[in-house]
Amino acid sequence: MKPMSRYAFLLLPSFNRVYAAASAELARAELEVFATALDGRVDEIGTSDIAGVPYITFDCDGLTERDAARLGNLSSLYALFEVTGSDTLRPVAAPRLDRLDDDLLTILKYQGKTNEQFTKLLLNVTLLSSRFAAEMLTRKVSVLDPLCGRGTTLNQALMYGFDAYGMDIDKRDIEAYSAFIRRWLKDKRLKHQAEFIPVRREKKLVARRLQASFAASKDDYKAGDVQRLDVVLADASRAPEFFKASSADLVVADLPYGIQHGSTAGPGLARSPLELLARCAPGWAKVLRSGGALGISWNTFVASRDDAADELAAAGLEVLDDGPYLKFRHRVDQAINRDILVAWKP
Repeated sequence: MKPMSRYAFLLLPSFNRVYAAASAELARAELEVFATALDGRVDEIGTSDIAGVPYITFDCDGLTERDAARLGNLSSLYALFEVTGSDTLRPVAAPRLDRLDDDLLTILKYQGKTNEQFTKLLLNVTLLSSRFAAEMLTRKVSVLDPLCGRGTTLNQALMYGFDAYGMDIDKRDIEAYSAFIRRWLKDKRLKHQAEFIPVRREKKLVARRLQASFAASKDDYKAGDVQRLDVVLADASRAPEFFKASSADLVVADLPYGIQHGSTAGPGLARSPLELLARCAPGWAKVLRSGGALGISWNTFVASRDDAADELAAAGLEVLDDGPYLKFRHRVDQAINRDILVAWKP
């Protein structure tokens, strides 16, 4: 048996004051989920002050380069160190999956935008709960966000080199995202194809669809190593109409909080995430492939965890409801207490 080594990482500074207050606890929970992908070799996860600076610490029987490359994608990791001697820190290289410039995530600013760090955390936890966790560094994962808004989750998936599928019923959001991503691809001079086109069936307009393909480099594009983006202006319950059954590795969605966002268009916005899950989760489960995982976030003030879990179970998914999965609840503001629920498809 290899001797255990001590490691520590600095938390990424957060511009969101409330999220920063919860970041240490969320980082520990996220690391616990990452530990499952490291064959359970991570132990003694905690928080320590070293020279007056707080770090997240853990023990491991020697991190390999592959291990560090996985941990480099922790949503709150700023820098990773091995602790040697009397609190001496030796930097450990922890490369990220990121293939694109980070302004893809940060340029768009709008009311109601989900914190980018939390978006990354939700995507990470969902991916690591799937059967494809061991392939995190090599698989071109396909991610569906059926409530994509202006694309924060889609952009994080693209950053990782994944394919991204999205849906939303808000015309302004989809048009704004379509304009942004096409402009961004042009400004970055990435080889790409992109179009925002009507979808007709029996001569009737049933949706509008943004479809794009691009590569991080010209050589990748020539070799056919392209990423795909496919976003539909349509209600989330219609996912099986536009995306093939068992085509998505992950489904990731930030549900309406019952405060600012609704789940359907028009004057009678549905504020309950439970109503949305009852109507949409069976279709999302159909698009999800076997071994894939679904991760949602929502406001616990308007729906209980047990009720949300019941809706996912009714859709044929197996809810992960123990260990670190019970440690993601955190305050967003006085009206929103956010939590994460993850389930996988047998």
